[in-house]
Amino acid sequence: MGKRVVDVEERLPWYQALPLGLQHFLSMFGATVLVPMLMGFSPSVSVMCSGIGTALYLVATKGKIPSYLGPSFSFVGPVVIASATAGAAGVGSAIVGAGLVFVVCALVVRKTGTRWIDRLIPTVVMAEIIFVIGCGLATTAVSEALTVPEGETLWQTLVVAGVAFFVVVLCTCFGKRVLNTIPVLVGAAVAYGLSCAFGMVDFTPVAEAAWIGLPEFTLPVVDVTAIVLVSPIAIIVVIEHIGHLFVIGEMTHRNYNPILWRSLLGDGLATTVAGLLGAPPATTFAENIGVLNVTRVYSTQVFWYAAATAFIVGGFCPKLGALVGTIPDPVIGGVSIVIFGLIACNALKMLVEHAVDMTDSRNLIIFGGPAIAAIGMQSMGVSIPVGEYSVPGLAVAALLGIVLNLVLPGRSADAGAEKVPPVPRESYDDLARDFERAENGSNEKGQA
Repeated sequence: MGKRVVDVEERLPWYQALPLGLQHFLSMFGATVLVPMLMGFSPSVSVMCSGIGTALYLVATKGKIPSYLGPSFSFVGPVVIASATAGAAGVGSAIVGAGLVFVVCALVVRKTGTRWIDRLIPTVVMAEIIFVIGCGLATTAVSEALTVPEGETLWQTLVVAGVAFFVVVLCTCFGKRVLNTIPVLVGAAVAYGLSCAFGMVDFTPVAEAAWIGLPEFTLPVVDVTAIVLVSPIAIIVVIEHIGHLFVIGEMTHRNYNPILWRSLLGDGLATTVAGLLGAPPATTFAENIGVLNVTRVYSTQVFWYAAATAFIVGGFCPKLGALVGTIPDPVIGGVSIVIFGLIACNALKMLVEHAVDMTDSRNLIIFGGPAIAAIGMQSMGVSIPVGEYSVPGLAVAALLGIVLNLVLPGRSADAGAEKVPPVPRESYDDLARDFERAENGSNEKGQA
């Protein structure tokens, strides 16, 4: 028998939903702490705002899209540059501006529809973007898996990362009942216990942290230069956002095009709140999409638990935050290898399910050329400078793929057609009714 699928609107008992939420919290924690450190923001505020942003996203999408929102790496370069002159407060206004860019994009999509997106980004281009998202994260996963804590040895690091990796694999492939639905949490817990046995964990920060306390917020101050430098990056993140949403649609067998504007609006609201409180801009997290792929638990209820955990840990309980912060990098790296690998595999699965002819040299060029260029850029940690901006590998992949699709002779088989994920025959009627309810509900509320 295959693994049980928990659908988007299905509700679980709290004692099942809570560990699933903790699993998503754990998956996003590393990046949610790293990004603000690179930008010069408070990690605690970042974690707290990820919880607030995810809650806003779930409200904006009416609980129809399972996704977690955390800080975006795409903004790191511009934010660091802007911080040198504008400071954290000035950058905060720029992040608010980026949130408003998201909102404008949402309104444009709502007004114009999504068929133009289908023409610009056929399946072969979308698959290429998703492939880059997964493979581009390989450097992050492997670097974390091979990070040797001070005073430890490489073999200990390899053992811990390997245990985390194989426990996730074993639970996913052979686990029964609970183990089958929380493989990432189990893998991290077992590897963390081994890390403690190896003496790789320092509990001093936990002992020194207070049980109750508030993080230090940074209120925004308008800085036009910072706004002009940082806000336009939101356009690049919109492309990434669409790619993430299509992956989720493929996994859940749902067509999210009718409520894409709501998804972008939720991202915009999350980013705006982050700027107001002193946190990095928000985006949908590939890490959590990978967890969805592993567990096949798509219930949005789980993300409410993850958001609540982030809100409490980041905003009110420094000791819990310090405890989570003691998890060694090899633990996160080991589980991330599985998660990111499945994201990349989704791209290949998409090509197969949509019957994209990969013997056609046109499709091979559109997929292969931009993907290799972008993955190479991301593995080297380089971007293309354009004035004061820097174009990251993912944006290069998207732009190259779109341009090649437009200029190369011939036409993609699905160009101009609405991309609808394949739906199993046995569940088609139920899903069709669900899509109709979602779309009608969105239209009725939007016109009210």
